[in-house]
Amino acid sequence: MTAQIVPAGEARIHMRVSNSRFIATIGPAFSVAEAREFIARIKAEYGDATHNVPAFIIGHESSVITHCTDDGEPSGTAGRPALAVLQGSGLGDVVVVVTRYFGGTKLGTGGLVRAYGDAVRQVLEIVRRAEKVPTNLVSITVPYHLFEQTRLLVNSHKGLVRDENFAAEVEITAQFRVDGLPAFQDALRELSHGQITGSIIEVNEQTIMPLDEG
Repeated sequence: MTAQIVPAGEARIHMRVSNSRFIATIGPAFSVAEAREFIARIKAEYGDATHNVPAFIIGHESSVITHCTDDGEPSGTAGRPALAVLQGSGLGDVVVVVTRYFGGTKLGTGGLVRAYGDAVRQVLEIVRRAEKVPTNLVSITVPYHLFEQTRLLVNSHKGLVRDENFAAEVEITAQFRVDGLPAFQDALRELSHGQITGSIIEVNEQTIMPLDEG
């Protein structure tokens, strides 16, 4: 299955073009309703702006819903360029709003197309990526002398520690991509000389797992 890459969270950039101020805000949206809620929130935040131009892609590959509007800019100069850049990013389940405060100088058709496209490009450069993948939530009980080594194993196998409970032993709850769990289990058995394995306590078919640190 092709990786489904989505924004890991929201991001925002500010830029100026010929005295006009542009603000691009991007974030994840997993349904049309979520995308519209995001757009409404940004429009409310920048209610005094000249334009709030939205674009979104819901879904991945051949199963997608796309939408954009020019929000009062000349037809085809704002929403379409923003959506085109978004479509070239490889992201799905993504929504962006480009806010413009008019600065008194008209940009012309070409200038508007470039400005809205550039605003989306700039925010795409800083937004963190995540992958929508099936995962297993695993419970691992280890003695204290193996705790730090087990934690390192979780990290090295691209797992995420979700909880730690310190009692007579340490119970670690960690999340792994389904295809990455067997290698972790093998490494854990080797570390514990065959004494410890993780127990799957939950399966999630669509989990958002960050692709980078931070």
